[in-house]
Amino acid sequence: MEVVFEQKDASDWIYRGEGAANLVLAYNGSSPAFVGKVLRIQKSPRKGSPRYVSETKDGHSSLTSDECRLWKETEDLVSAPTREIAEQLYVQHVITPLLGPGHVDAGIRVHVSRDFLESVEKNVLCQRPSWRVDAAQVNTLCHAALLMSDHSVFPRGSLKDQVSISVEIKPKCGFLPFSKYISEGNVIKKRISRFRMHQSLKFHEREVSEISEYDPLDMFSGSKDRVRKAIKALFVTPQNNFRVFLNGSLIYGGLGGGGDSISHMSGEAFEDVLRSVIRTDDGLRTSNFLHLVAETVFRSGLLDRLLKIQKLDVFDIEGAIHAYYNFISQPCTVCGDLGEDKVSDRYKYLHSLSLDESLKIVRDYLIAATAKDLSMMICFRPWEEEDVESSYSSVFLKSTNQTFDYKASFIDLDMKPLNKMERYYELDQQIVSCNTDITNGEHQLDNSVSIGAYITAYSDHSNTVEDASHARDPTVMGA
Repeated sequence: MEVVFEQKDASDWIYRGEGAANLVLAYNGSSPAFVGKVLRIQKSPRKGSPRYVSETKDGHSSLTSDECRLWKETEDLVSAPTREIAEQLYVQHVITPLLGPGHVDAGIRVHVSRDFLESVEKNVLCQRPSWRVDAAQVNTLCHAALLMSDHSVFPRGSLKDQVSISVEIKPKCGFLPFSKYISEGNVIKKRISRFRMHQSLKFHEREVSEISEYDPLDMFSGSKDRVRKAIKALFVTPQNNFRVFLNGSLIYGGLGGGGDSISHMSGEAFEDVLRSVIRTDDGLRTSNFLHLVAETVFRSGLLDRLLKIQKLDVFDIEGAIHAYYNFISQPCTVCGDLGEDKVSDRYKYLHSLSLDESLKIVRDYLIAATAKDLSMMICFRPWEEEDVESSYSSVFLKSTNQTFDYKASFIDLDMKPLNKMERYYELDQQIVSCNTDITNGEHQLDNSVSIGAYITAYSDHSNTVEDASHARDPTVMGA
């Protein structure tokens, strides 16, 4: 039977969060068909806000002719009548084979009435960050939304209903660029991670009130100690890169994914919430929980797969932008700004590439951009004494003598618009310029990060978490 959400259904869906292009709602009703599901609804930019896709008069956005050429090898994607359908097919046909079907849910399309969307818009308005409200609204002209699994909880019916706690992590770009097309004046990119440099720009422009100590190079290092350091830094300054959910409800981190729009719990309150999950003395639950997260990230191997996709960006935006102008058959504005006498032979070589070679550079760059901007959701469920069988991977927390099932999924797998290449280049130059000025002493950053006492307990608990595969066969990670 075809699913159609009407106005009467709007009250069953509650605000979970949002990104630049979509609003995410979690189901709060009683229908077994939708329990454990989220609904991803398309947004439309408000008048006067930046638009990165062109929209047709009926509110649907479709692929441009250049984008159809870019993704020509994926026939279903190219023939999609709307952009939202194309994005679902992008996840299904392009991203899922790279990340693995066990960790990706492309979702299913369901029909939504205009009355449903208008009611949702009103219901969630007061929960959305003000800057998100100013930038975009629910696209009430859309006829469909994506119904997906809620990766912050375990599916109903697996073992029995138990408490579950999950973390959403945005790992960001995990390597330093190595492209020979990076100009001599921008070599700072080869020494400092993109995330850390972007933090400096955001702080300088007052988008964030403090600079995060998180460095993706730690997260992707393959070192257990550095992964622990990364998780600790994310927890201290979560911004939009770290969120915690208990039984599907956000308890720590931001709602709307923007800078400082976060909902901190005090250390004591977070400790108290963890009481039902981490069985240890007061004051030690947070440190043990973070250690559990870090060890699971380290052991899962998911970051290795993710890093491989990120490294499809071989040319860096400073090289890929030239291939982009080749591909769209437009004069290269970057070379034009440099002037004929300053255009290096390396850039001239890029402009001599064939159309298919340019296509591959741009396509790989955009796929890598998806991998650099996605989120990883890891959901945990503690074993009870009577639990003896599960198809999920497991991890053992030695310090509390607990075993946890866990499942890991990738979310926010958006297809990046082709014409965003120009914005990527402009932002890259802004980031580098800001950090070069800081290095030269032209900008001063006074970053005092206040860390609550509850985090001081997070230290190097060697060998407190061990693989629990000896207890039962961890053959399936995803659900």
